[in-house]
Amino acid sequence: MPYLTKAIHLANRIYRLHHPNHHHYRLGLGLPYYSALIHHNFCSNSRKKDDNNAIDLSQYPTDKIRNFSIIAHVDHGKSTIADRLLELTGTIKKGHGVAQYLDKLQVERERGITVKAQTATMFYDYNNKESNTNYLLNLIDTPGHVDFSYEVSRSLAACQGALLVVDAAQGVQAQTVANFYLAFESNLTIIPVINKIDQPTADPDRVKEQLKSMFDLDPSDVLLTSAKTGQGLEHVLPAVIERIPPPPGKRDSNLRMFLLDSYYDEYKGVICHVAIVDGCLRKGEKISSVATGQSYEVLDVGIMHPELRSTGYLLTGQVGYVVSGMRSTKEARVGDTLFHTRTTVEPLPGFKPAKHMVFSGLYPADGSDFEALSHAIERLTCNDASVSVARESSTALGLGFRCGFLGLLHMDVFHQRLEQEHGTHIISTVPTVPYIFEYSDGSKVEVQNPGAFTSDPKIRVVASWEPTVLATIIIPSEYVGVVINLCSERRGEQLEYSFIDSQRAFMKYRLPLREIVVDFYNELKSITSGYASFDYEDSEYVASDVVKLDILLNGQPVDAMATIVHKLKAQRVGRELVDKLKKFIDRQMFEITIQAAIGSKVIARETISAMRKNVLAKCYGGDVTRKKKLLEKQKEGKKRMKRVGSVDIPQEAFHAILKVS
Repeated sequence: MPYLTKAIHLANRIYRLHHPNHHHYRLGLGLPYYSALIHHNFCSNSRKKDDNNAIDLSQYPTDKIRNFSIIAHVDHGKSTIADRLLELTGTIKKGHGVAQYLDKLQVERERGITVKAQTATMFYDYNNKESNTNYLLNLIDTPGHVDFSYEVSRSLAACQGALLVVDAAQGVQAQTVANFYLAFESNLTIIPVINKIDQPTADPDRVKEQLKSMFDLDPSDVLLTSAKTGQGLEHVLPAVIERIPPPPGKRDSNLRMFLLDSYYDEYKGVICHVAIVDGCLRKGEKISSVATGQSYEVLDVGIMHPELRSTGYLLTGQVGYVVSGMRSTKEARVGDTLFHTRTTVEPLPGFKPAKHMVFSGLYPADGSDFEALSHAIERLTCNDASVSVARESSTALGLGFRCGFLGLLHMDVFHQRLEQEHGTHIISTVPTVPYIFEYSDGSKVEVQNPGAFTSDPKIRVVASWEPTVLATIIIPSEYVGVVINLCSERRGEQLEYSFIDSQRAFMKYRLPLREIVVDFYNELKSITSGYASFDYEDSEYVASDVVKLDILLNGQPVDAMATIVHKLKAQRVGRELVDKLKKFIDRQMFEITIQAAIGSKVIARETISAMRKNVLAKCYGGDVTRKKKLLEKQKEGKKRMKRVGSVDIPQEAFHAILKVS
């Protein structure tokens, strides 16, 4: 395309030289005649080239299709295995120079994690004893971190099998357990793969025993691979074809397709990732949504090979993309059933809606940038529909947004993408979790924002409930004692405790979500020298004695810093908060008092003394009353300043109080 652009610019210049007085040379496409002609010839040649390389999907009936995903704990080598499989099938060239090819986002490459599940279609020439057959394989690379398990569950809905990848040195980890049960509950065929067998510390036999004891997987079914060196990878795709069943579905039935994911493209609009369950879909057909009832025309349809490649149609069992002219991703509801307009179908079972575990306020660092932040959040939520957004205002920070996230890493990644992809500067408030309060007037309210907590003295809180999680912790056995102490400090209740083998312990705890939402994982990694693995799933609400802790500056509450804490921890948390704020708030020309209060009761206080001029410098002697008079005059001036002055709270202060739990 760069050659096309140069040719068009050259044609424009030649035309202007020969027709200096002709101002009406533009055509409907916005190009002069000559450049339009060049564009037409270039595109015609490109189209002929594409037609020669066109993919005929009709030669792949359902028995020649396999849909599978790769699931694993974070950093066990999923994306590297995906790279090698794409190279083995010729989907991408060897030595393409881009590690983790399916990790598209900058934040994914910087952190070395997968955030969005990605799909790629591969064509594999399978040689068995009987014949030589071509297969269509749909590979879905999934995230490994606990915060993105929603992405994993969506991906598994389009699959009939999964590669369960385990690190040969680290063995079974917490997210390995969670992902196994996600796949098991979806009735998927599971192929265990032990990766990184080239490492000096690899112990495949020990990992086989763990897979046998934890999941009852036959050690003889385990594949041994090294994605880095390519060792053993030639056995993976034959195992996928032999062990994973083809997708069920009837090609002659009415169209039913599953909407797996969607994202917004500047040029094409909303692009939906779909799995065809029954029937077939062709370009130009009309489709309707079960969830919204709206109808659309199919403008483009194709597969990810691994980039978008138009095929004009998709058949039963195939996974691909659809462009239908949707204006926003809110119309493309994940888990929705799409079908041909004017037909009746049984809707497919959808997904559970994403459950937001953490809520945080986002405000522009400069109040005048609110519209820019609003636009950036709108664009980003087009590509991440699992974030909930609602407008709110703060007396300290002005207009902003209250956002719900699936976890703390999800929140962190969202903030990073806002800054990297949209260049916004934001202030984020303390992350909170949703509580349920029952008031003396009989009403029950879910409170996500401490600012919404009632301040009416006539209405008192009768009962309160907080969300809990079921946490799975896998650690080396020598760290059991310190981990039990940590969980006890965080008000945890032990549910299960066993040993996987002679070296590793498996623990299950019920923990309040508030206790793990900020720094629990970091502390767990710290006390276990980085060997612990942690995973959680949401559980029920339990009765708890919680209170609202306010921060006051010069007697004025700062709503953005208010938080809800357990009554037993309120004194300690209040003391830590005021100590941290004292370090980060700059001295002013007047005295600043920082207080932590529960209702009208102040439980902690710090004072930042005023910067002041030495008004006694000119007094070399004389009566003491003269000095007192000057000091009293200065004191009155400071009081006036305190009444009208405002305290600027730096972003570092908000970051500092995130670490207080």
